[in-house]
Amino acid sequence: MSTTAAPEPEPRLLDFKQERIRTLHYTWIAFFMTFYVWFNMAPLTTTMLDSEAWLTDEHIKVLLIANVALTIPARIVVGALIDRYGARVVFSGLMVVMALPTVAFALGTTFVQLLIARLFLSSVGAGFVIGIKMVAQWFPPKYIGRAEGFYAGWGNFGSAFAAMTLPWVALTVMERWLDLGDNAWRWAMATNGVVLAVYGVMYYFLVRDVPRGARLRTAKRTEPMICTSYGDLIQYLVWSFPLMGALGVLAWRVSNVKIDGDPVISDAVLYLIYAILLAIYLAHVVKTLQINLPYLRAGVPEEERYHWGSVAALNSTYFANFGAELAVVSMLPAFFENTFAPLTRSDGSTLVTATVAGVVAASFAFVNLVARPLGGYLSDRMTNRKRTMLIYMLGIVVGFFLMAFIGKWAPGVDADGLRNVVPMFGGVSWLVIAVFITIFASVFVQGAEGATFAIIPMINKKMTGQIAGMAGAYGNVGAVIYLVIFSLVDARAFFFILAGGALISFVVTIFMLEEPKGAFEAILDHDLEELHAEV
Repeated sequence: MSTTAAPEPEPRLLDFKQERIRTLHYTWIAFFMTFYVWFNMAPLTTTMLDSEAWLTDEHIKVLLIANVALTIPARIVVGALIDRYGARVVFSGLMVVMALPTVAFALGTTFVQLLIARLFLSSVGAGFVIGIKMVAQWFPPKYIGRAEGFYAGWGNFGSAFAAMTLPWVALTVMERWLDLGDNAWRWAMATNGVVLAVYGVMYYFLVRDVPRGARLRTAKRTEPMICTSYGDLIQYLVWSFPLMGALGVLAWRVSNVKIDGDPVISDAVLYLIYAILLAIYLAHVVKTLQINLPYLRAGVPEEERYHWGSVAALNSTYFANFGAELAVVSMLPAFFENTFAPLTRSDGSTLVTATVAGVVAASFAFVNLVARPLGGYLSDRMTNRKRTMLIYMLGIVVGFFLMAFIGKWAPGVDADGLRNVVPMFGGVSWLVIAVFITIFASVFVQGAEGATFAIIPMINKKMTGQIAGMAGAYGNVGAVIYLVIFSLVDARAFFFILAGGALISFVVTIFMLEEPKGAFEAILDHDLEELHAEV
C-alpha cells in the first residue's frame, strides 16, 4: 500500500524555507524590474529636454506613445510562448533581450534612434503575464488569489518606484556625485538595462517552473487558443479584433502629432499600417480556423471543455480596471492641479502646486501595494469568486462616479475648448475629502485586478499563459481607448465614462463569468494526479 507525501505547510509570506515562497519573491522582483525599466522615461523627460537641445515636447509625446505601442501584441505572443516553453526560460529571455533596447535608448543621439529603441522596449510590459503562469504552477487554488495578488501588487509598484527614484539616481548619483554632466540620464537608464540583464540570467538559475517531481505541462506548438465549441470560436475571433483595433487607434493618435509642422506618420503610412493590422488579423482568423475546426469536428472530450465566456468576462474586467488605472494615473496630477487651482493660501499663493498634486496622484498608485493583494486574498477567502469579482466591479462604478463629483462644471472653456471644472465645494476640507474619494476608487480598481487574476489560472490550466496574455492585453487596450477619449472630453465627463465602462463590465460579468470548478482546492493539480495514480 502506497502513501502520499505529507502536504506542504500553509504558505507564509516570509517562510523562505518553502521553495514556493522563494519562487514567489524571485518572480515579483522580476516583474518589478520589468516595470521599472518600462516606465523609466516618464520621470526623466524634463531632464532629457534640459540636456538635449534638439529634443522637443513633441518628440516626448511620440516617445511616450511608442512606450505602449507593442505591449498589446507582445502580451499575446509571450502568453503563447510560456504555454509552449515554460515561464522560467521566457521570463529570463525577456529580461535579457529587453536590456538591449534599454541600453540602445540610453545611447540614442537622434529621434529616430530613440523611437525605434522605445518601440522595441515597449515589449517589456509583457513580463506581467509570465509571472501569472509561474505563480499558478506553485500555489493551489485555495491560495492562488493572494499569491497572484501579492505578485502583481508588488511587481506593479516598479512603475511608481521608478518615478520616485530615477530622478535622484540621474541628478544626484550620476550628475552630482559622479560628475557625468548632461549624460547623467543616459547612465541612469543604461544602468537599468544592465541590472535587468543580470537578473534575467540569475532568474533562470534561481527558480524552477514546477515543484520537484511535478511535470511541466506545455502546449505542443505555439498556436492560437483552442476553443471547445463553435460558439466559443466565434467569441474568440470577435474578442481578438480589438487587440489589433487598439493598435490602429494608437497609429491614428501618433499621426495627429506634428514635428516641425509635419505629421510623424503621413496619411499614406497610416493607411499602410491599417492594412498591415487588418492582414495580421485575417491571418490570425485563418490560423485559428485551421487549428480549431478539425478539433471541433472530431468531437471535444468532456474533460477538455472549458467556458470561453469566462475569458471574455475577464477581458472586460481588466479593460475596465487596469485600463482605467493606467489612464487615471496619467491624468490625475493635472486634474488635481487644475481643478483646485482656485484654492489658495492666506498669502494668495496656490495651495495645490504641481508637487502637491503629484503626491495626491501618487496615492492612487501606492494603494496597489495593499489593494491588489487584498483583492486576491478576498477572492480566496470568500465562498464565491464570481461574487467577489462583481462586488469589486460595482465598487469601481461607485468610486469613479464619486470622483466625477470632486469637481463641477463651471462657465467657460479651457485652452483646449473643453468645459472648465472647479471644486464642487470650497475649502481645504473638500480637498481632503477628494483625496479619500480617490483612495476609495483606487482600492476597488486595484482590488478588482487582483480578483481578476485570482480566477484566470483556473479557467484552463493548459492555456493559462494565453488567457492571461489576452486579459493583460485588454488592460492595455483599455488604457489606449480611455486615454484617447480623455483627449476629447473634460475630466469630469471622463470619470463618468470610466464609471460607465465598469458598469458595462459588471453586466458582462453577471451573464458570462462562471464560477470556476475546484476554486478552493487545497492541493495542486499535479498532487491530485499523483494521488489518483496511487489509488
